[in-house]
Amino acid sequence: MTHSQHSAERPAWIAEQTRQLLTQRGHAWLLQGPSGLGQYRLALDLARAWLCEHPNSEGACGACASCHAIDVRTHADLYVLMPETTALERGWPLSEKAQTDIDDKKRKASREIRVDAMRDAVEFSQRTSARGVGKVVLVFPAEQMNTITANALLKTLEEPPGDVRFVLATESVHQLLPTIRSRCLSHAMLWPQETQSLLWLQNQGVPAVVAPQLLRLAGGRPDDAMDNFCCQGDAGQRSGLPQAMARGDVSYFKDWSVLHMVDALQMLCHDTMVLHAGAAPRFFTPGELAAGASWASLSQWSSALIRTRRTMEHPFNAGLMQEALVAQAKSALNSRL
Repeated sequence: MTHSQHSAERPAWIAEQTRQLLTQRGHAWLLQGPSGLGQYRLALDLARAWLCEHPNSEGACGACASCHAIDVRTHADLYVLMPETTALERGWPLSEKAQTDIDDKKRKASREIRVDAMRDAVEFSQRTSARGVGKVVLVFPAEQMNTITANALLKTLEEPPGDVRFVLATESVHQLLPTIRSRCLSHAMLWPQETQSLLWLQNQGVPAVVAPQLLRLAGGRPDDAMDNFCCQGDAGQRSGLPQAMARGDVSYFKDWSVLHMVDALQMLCHDTMVLHAGAAPRFFTPGELAAGASWASLSQWSSALIRTRRTMEHPFNAGLMQEALVAQAKSALNSRL
């Protein structure tokens, strides 16, 4: 891959932030912002540039042996620290022991960043650089460190070996320890312009006719819009959702994950409450929403969705959960003052 090809594949708002951050000095960066703005992509862009054999003001060259090693997930001077589930989704190898334990069914892949993986990362940071350019530890999503794991990282952040850089990326900065936040240079993710997001979505294969609605339903966050499209196709548009929920139509959510279902219902609840308060809804048009629903019922529904979101990783029966969620929605949307 040439540098021009690599640049062309990067969203414009990520390339802009890469250029900006490469002009600044520091050993530890914290990229923060809501989901869907490209924290992971920006973190990997910075790692590429820091380790590249021929970097320039735009970032990595995209053509050297270092860039190729990152592409194929084998770079000796890059340690990617993720929950095992996230690493497997994104194609990053686990440690030999972790992979063996999972393959042998001794345990499931972890949804948290495990403390033994953090200890491996700390040991990695103290080694000599294999390629002589430096080393990078990339942590994503950083909020998946528990207190023990974060404390294992803290001392290395305070007294880093000379040739290692850290880049932490998070979608929930408030969940990080204050001591972690204070030892990093913080960067708030830029929100892309709508035209940039729509162009990127179309370049990823989203039809131009549905891209604007997908982006609106994702609150202007292009990665979230893309995830919805990939997971649900045209269902990601959520057309007809308010009416289906008012009818109590469980079949609307056929083949949806519980996470995407709760996301969609929270958007619907949010907009119905906003309309009730006399403001403009964000995700749906006013004509789609139940204007006369009771505020008390909507508030109770909102609280119930928040509780569901906290516990949806538990092994509940998905069908029964869908039925319960749709029943809640029907009750709230058909309530009257």
